[in-house]
Amino acid sequence: MVKVLTCGFLIADIVVAGLNKVADPGEVIFVPKGVRVSVGGHPANIAIDLVKLGMPPNDIGVSGAIGDDIFGDFIEHTLESHGIRLFLQKIKDGTDKNVILVVKDEDRRFHIELSASQRYSPSLILELIEKLRPRLFYLASGILDLVDKNIATIFRKAKELGAITFADVIKPYGKGWDYIIPAMHYIDVFHCNDLEARGIVKAINLEEAIDSLMNLGAKLIFITMGERGAIGASKSLRVYQRAFKVDVVDPTGAGDAFCAGIIYKLIEMGFTRDKEIVDMEEDYVKKIMLYAQAVGASACTAPGTTRGVSKEKVRRLIDEQGEEILSRSIVSRLSTSYTQ
Repeated sequence: MVKVLTCGFLIADIVVAGLNKVADPGEVIFVPKGVRVSVGGHPANIAIDLVKLGMPPNDIGVSGAIGDDIFGDFIEHTLESHGIRLFLQKIKDGTDKNVILVVKDEDRRFHIELSASQRYSPSLILELIEKLRPRLFYLASGILDLVDKNIATIFRKAKELGAITFADVIKPYGKGWDYIIPAMHYIDVFHCNDLEARGIVKAINLEEAIDSLMNLGAKLIFITMGERGAIGASKSLRVYQRAFKVDVVDPTGAGDAFCAGIIYKLIEMGFTRDKEIVDMEEDYVKKIMLYAQAVGASACTAPGTTRGVSKEKVRRLIDEQGEEILSRSIVSRLSTSYTQ
């Protein structure tokens, strides 16, 4: 058994942070913070962050597809170095890669090559759910082709075997957002950013998007908005929190770190059933969000996806800013009944 099983796309990130600008055609730019290769992909980032937050690595399993190349070896060896349990599918094609350019005071620029993840097997995930019986099952989707086509079956299986189900998404490749709709009924916790939330349900504003996602079946929704903070939503609550203030070096991996914070707190607080998720009290939602936001903020303080995360840094951020953020959380209580 494992407490947490994270599945999805695994990517080798080639990160160039701290740029003053992107080079013009023919121009040479020297990069002050260097070019770094780091493990990417939500499942890997979250697993590493969980270890850094203090979860025993033997309690964490990671599954995804990697290529038979130096980038696949790098991902495997990096995860092994953290002691995480690996259930990888090796493909003869290359490993997914992402060149990330980070210009100061601008959002990141992603340049992704999809390869091995397109052939990641849904049957492997189903076998792992059956064998490992995780307390929490996490799946990042949108660019997985075979897995995305079977996503409702996968979440239903995890749900039937008693796991808290946690879904995360990125902009889909080769299909529309409707691929995720059949799975929503089996999802306990759903994370996306504000643009993705509106895109999934074709909503004009974020409030409408949250209502629609809830009606599709998600029990607890977390929406991240970068420096504007985050929103947590259940059938009876809406909680808005502003963001922590940090010196941002590279925001890559902040969303994954936020999810790691959610998962860490759900496990630490002993949540085990969907009813507990559906009926989560306001105080729990606010504290879980606060911790998750602190983890996300810590990820922004160093280049790459996970280098900035540490238990000590998260604790310090909460000690310094947490009380004010909690006191200024905006909470709305709802009487609307959502169709499940």
